[in-house]
Amino acid sequence: MSRIGKITIPVPSGVTVNLDGQAIVAKGPKGELSAVLVDDVLVSMEEGSVRVKPRFETKRSHSMWGMSRTIVANLVQGVNEGYTKKLEINGVGYRAAMQGSKLQLIIGLSHDVLYDVPEGITIDVPKPTEIVVTGIDKQKVGQVAAEIRSYRKPEPFKGKGIKYENEYIFRKEGKKK
Repeated sequence: MSRIGKITIPVPSGVTVNLDGQAIVAKGPKGELSAVLVDDVLVSMEEGSVRVKPRFETKRSHSMWGMSRTIVANLVQGVNEGYTKKLEINGVGYRAAMQGSKLQLIIGLSHDVLYDVPEGITIDVPKPTEIVVTGIDKQKVGQVAAEIRSYRKPEPFKGKGIKYENEYIFRKEGKKK
């Protein structure tokens, strides 16, 4: 029994969910998202909420049950509230700035890194050492934040680099004489 899968997904006011076979479309104040679920699960609308059930009594359908429910829940939350990831830049002289539709990162390399912001994602730089990635698609927001972080991952000796807001960097002691 999937503990995640058996929870129904409440549809908030202002959000509409349409089912067409295995395709699901969610529309809300932030935009519209859609997904096609695997054939091993059955999706239904019940009294203002969405319910996901396994179609067969197989191991695969039970495995897909919780994942499919989470995908639908992410669609509903994305079109209603959206998702945000915050990144922090640590290091002397390290900073970020927006240049039109590109993010400019000055992170100790011989050149500035210019990152093209994908469609559907907005990036804000409230401070030169803080980057805020927002969007309605949870997967896309996480992927963009991970790509930005990958340019200079935080290192364990001085803690310099780009890290998530709540990430803990395990610090190591330096060389001993």
